[in-house]
Amino acid sequence: MSMTQGDTAASSDHIRRAVDLRNQRGGLVKLRDWITSRPEGGIAVLFAAVQIVVIAAALANPQFRYLSDANIAVMLKAIAPLGIMALGVGVLMIAGEFDLSVGSLYSFCAIVTATLSAQWGGDAGGDAVAWAPFAAAAIGLAVGTGAGLLNGYVTLKFNIPSFITTLGAMLMWKGVTLLYHGATSLRFKPSEPFATLFGGSVGIVHASIIWFLIAAVLFWAMLHHHRIGNHFFAVGGNRQAAVAIGINPVKTKLIAFGLTGFMAAFAGIIAGTRVSSIQPGGGQGLELVAIAACVIGGHALMGGRGSILGIVLGTALMFTIQDVLLLMRAPGFYFEMFVGALIVVAVIMNMAIRRRG
Repeated sequence: MSMTQGDTAASSDHIRRAVDLRNQRGGLVKLRDWITSRPEGGIAVLFAAVQIVVIAAALANPQFRYLSDANIAVMLKAIAPLGIMALGVGVLMIAGEFDLSVGSLYSFCAIVTATLSAQWGGDAGGDAVAWAPFAAAAIGLAVGTGAGLLNGYVTLKFNIPSFITTLGAMLMWKGVTLLYHGATSLRFKPSEPFATLFGGSVGIVHASIIWFLIAAVLFWAMLHHHRIGNHFFAVGGNRQAAVAIGINPVKTKLIAFGLTGFMAAFAGIIAGTRVSSIQPGGGQGLELVAIAACVIGGHALMGGRGSILGIVLGTALMFTIQDVLLLMRAPGFYFEMFVGALIVVAVIMNMAIRRRG
């Protein structure tokens, strides 16, 4: 029996709908597989859910100024220094180690940069003034890198847990900061072009967030598309297996420690340039917040698991919550309460997603 044109069209529509449904299901399966297989899968879901709720609230209530240009600009400025520090902390956690001294280095290296910049540029003229902050920043970054390498050397040479080594280093660098400068705040007004390069803005986008994104891309390429990234995961996940395939765990972890110190110093310099002032104790507690951002982003405390996207999302989620609380005029201690709860929720979500995967 021959089919009419209407029957043929109906059959074609049915086939097309079946194909569309299969493609949709395939897309959902791929999304589910990505969420369950990636360390940042849980935080990606949580971050998206929080953003949807907050944006909906902002659209429904104009007085809740979450989407205002001024609020977005302030939030982006706040995210960058901690995010930059967290990149180094996260890589070190992947390698199976911790650094609790990054908060102290954050302040000390920024103060070194500011004082040297003032000394070298204060009495000079022309190009000497312009380039003094760059030379001073290079010294500050070198100090941070050297301090990180020293932490790694002591930890690995004497087989001391990095938690203990860097706890001592945290207190030591805090004392060195007070010895070097004292307890008073330090004004940091670098000359051009340093001030524009690290403290300028393009619309609502501050230079610090641009540097954070550049650093995140570089760390992503290093961690996920370079041999040293594979080494970080290997020594953090299974040291014996890494040694068996020819990886030098001491060298690999030293590189991770050095990167962590460098990024702590860079974060301090960026923050000091942004606010034009440096507090000797300004980095106190940031080491725990940076570790929290990494844990929220899917990093395993025992090493061998983590991602750059997870660090970015973890940092952004923490500051989203802080920003919402500020807009709601909630007491400051609410932030610590919510971050503490967020750490537990994020870890539970990551564990549940990994079990289902």
